[in-house]
Amino acid sequence: LSPEEIQQRSEAKRVRDDNMFWAQRKRMASVGAPKRVGNYWSYEEKRLFQSSHVSKGINFDKYDSIEVETIGGQGHEQPIESFAEVSEKYSLDEGLKANLVRCGYDKPTPVQKYSIPAAMEGTDVMCTAQTGSGKTAAFLVPLVATILREGVKPPDEGPVAPTCVVLAPARELCQQITQEAKRVCFKTEARAVAVYGGADVGQQLRELSEGCDLLIATPGRLEDFLSRGLVTMEKVKHLTLDEADRMLDMGFEPQIREVVEKHDMPKSSDGRMTLMFSATFPKEIQKLAQAFMRNYVWVGVGRVGGAVDSVTQSFVEVHNNNQKSDQLMNILRQNPQDSTLVFVAMKRTAAALEPQLNASGFSACTIHGDMEQPQREASLQKFRTSRAKILVATDVAARGLDIPVVSHVINHDLPENVEDYVHRIGRTGRAGQKGYAVALVSDRDAHALRGIIEVMKRTNQEVTADVERMASNAGPPPPSGRACRGGKGGGKGSFGSSFGSSFGGGGGGFGGRGRSRSRGGGGAPPPPRLRVNRPAVAMVLQ
Repeated sequence: LSPEEIQQRSEAKRVRDDNMFWAQRKRMASVGAPKRVGNYWSYEEKRLFQSSHVSKGINFDKYDSIEVETIGGQGHEQPIESFAEVSEKYSLDEGLKANLVRCGYDKPTPVQKYSIPAAMEGTDVMCTAQTGSGKTAAFLVPLVATILREGVKPPDEGPVAPTCVVLAPARELCQQITQEAKRVCFKTEARAVAVYGGADVGQQLRELSEGCDLLIATPGRLEDFLSRGLVTMEKVKHLTLDEADRMLDMGFEPQIREVVEKHDMPKSSDGRMTLMFSATFPKEIQKLAQAFMRNYVWVGVGRVGGAVDSVTQSFVEVHNNNQKSDQLMNILRQNPQDSTLVFVAMKRTAAALEPQLNASGFSACTIHGDMEQPQREASLQKFRTSRAKILVATDVAARGLDIPVVSHVINHDLPENVEDYVHRIGRTGRAGQKGYAVALVSDRDAHALRGIIEVMKRTNQEVTADVERMASNAGPPPPSGRACRGGKGGGKGSFGSSFGSSFGGGGGGFGGRGRSRSRGGGGAPPPPRLRVNRPAVAMVLQ
């Protein structure tokens, strides 16, 4: 087809989808949303609440040592000690209370302990916390509580007008949030819908047309629906930005500002509440918080141990790709029943390893950038439900994916920068559980290994003579290749996200197009420390 024909077909589908949406909206206004009864709820309960969660091996001692800093707010935000306290203090809807029990929520994590009561009091919240800290429930519980308290309005013929909007950087994270939102909304009148790129527009519009109180979206897809007049921001009372730093890293700031500032969303001064969650607190995030929030409380939460604390790291020297395959098989045979993530550098390696592993008697699946969305979801579901014990992945799976329990991470190929390595091995050793990470190191990986060694030394991990020797095998860095990120102001160096101070600046990137180690940013000055709390808490992490 010519480009003109492709454009014509795309426009024709767009018109069909829009017409279907408006016809369905008119029908909903006339007959009401479909009633769910009997078998539907039985099926949904099994689907939503019988999937795996991180529920074993939680290290209570490590929870005891977590530091929590809270700064600002309006002075009446008091931390909670249990979800039962939330239910009683804020008179939660009976259906929501039942769902908190179904989800296994009992004792709050540090993020939840401080963020939930602040949001329930109507205070804006800026929270810095790592993945795996329970932040999804920290914003979903107060959002759904507010929706149910204020009442759900019946559908009308106009554009969809959600009262709560959650923006996230990637479709997988949107799916993860939506799955948890459906648990929290189960058997209540509140309705959560996700819209994101890389999926069929028509199906998303069909779901939207039935009504939506809580909209979970990527900025690009939401902006598209806003420009088509299918969704309006006029009724939004609560805005949440999840993984805000990642959205800025991915270049979404213009789209975020477009959604918030140019589509009739009520301003913060008009009473809109805003929640922001970020792994770091660099200048860019501070500016966004100043633009979108007022009188906010900042909650800074340490990580449960941290990847380098709770993960035992080891390195295996190899000399060629055949040796890599042999060593990978040997490692997998030693732990055949454990869930294992195998990270590779290239999509073709992922596609080749899956059949090779299955032919060798392992149960493996794969996920990489060339796969269609239904294929990716099918692979992830196989891994989550243990029908496949091994997931071979490119870095598309390094962040944001809902993979609750991983015993081992194997780096078949080391990533080119240290931050990616930290995020990879951070898939294991969560919630205080012990994790194991193995890296297969060839001569071409030695440059990356140098940066990893520096991280290990900074965090007081033992670096053996063999590992030092492997790193010394590399010559000077190559003159070209993918640049590793240098430091920006406010902690955006290679260590800025996980090891540098959130306020003091990152350590700088390694490598990058013939350059030596770049200098990290100075960062914003730290805010005054008001109080430090060391809560003794633990729960099922979402």
